[in-house]
Amino acid sequence: MLPRTPLLTSASLSDAGLLTHVEQGREWPLLVWAPGPGVRMVSSAVLGGGIGTRAWVLNAQVPPGYDRSDPEAHLRELASGAGLSGPGVGLMTAASVADRRHAVDGGVRAVVTAGIGVRGWAAAPGRGTVAAPRPGTINIIVSLPVALTDAALVNAVATATEAKTQALVELGADASGTPTDAVCVAAPSPAGRATGPLAEPTDELPAEPFAGPRSLWGARLARAVHAATRAACEGLLA
Repeated sequence: MLPRTPLLTSASLSDAGLLTHVEQGREWPLLVWAPGPGVRMVSSAVLGGGIGTRAWVLNAQVPPGYDRSDPEAHLRELASGAGLSGPGVGLMTAASVADRRHAVDGGVRAVVTAGIGVRGWAAAPGRGTVAAPRPGTINIIVSLPVALTDAALVNAVATATEAKTQALVELGADASGTPTDAVCVAAPSPAGRATGPLAEPTDELPAEPFAGPRSLWGARLARAVHAATRAACEGLLA
């Protein structure tokens, strides 16, 4: 179940490595981005969720109908096999990870993997149910070159989600997303002068306090996520 290709650490999200792992006797793609220390992330992921310092992000494709009851332990196992250590963020999807899409806007980078076989509106009536086993997850990973406060990190997640939904509606999807969508936003740690891999060494901190869609960095984030989501979801609405 270990990757078959050596991991190359890269500060740029656009250069995330594509490895493979074995599940149910078949190889599946494994997207790995390892910017190194000095990066704070906010995520809704099953592994490494919340806000904190993280050194890597892993987005693992698994078979449709994935039924392991220990996804967090499974992601840790995959991370270890990829040579990753320390705290990180682990996402999972049955959608194609190899068909990831990139977008850049003003220094903000976004990578999106998408499956929309299961989709709907967030405020649908009735009780929540377990998602059907068709590929139906939109995973969004974003990196910014500036530090963000905790509030701005949370705001960035909301902005990314709005941009995702805008892209889906523009493509004609009668949905705001899928039941298992996840997001991860990364930014340099706001401690003194910026020295992390996402920032220029001369960048001055403190952290940006806003990341809403009309703020400077929130607008850039929204455009990058919107473009990457549209590109990832085009052709999936048949």
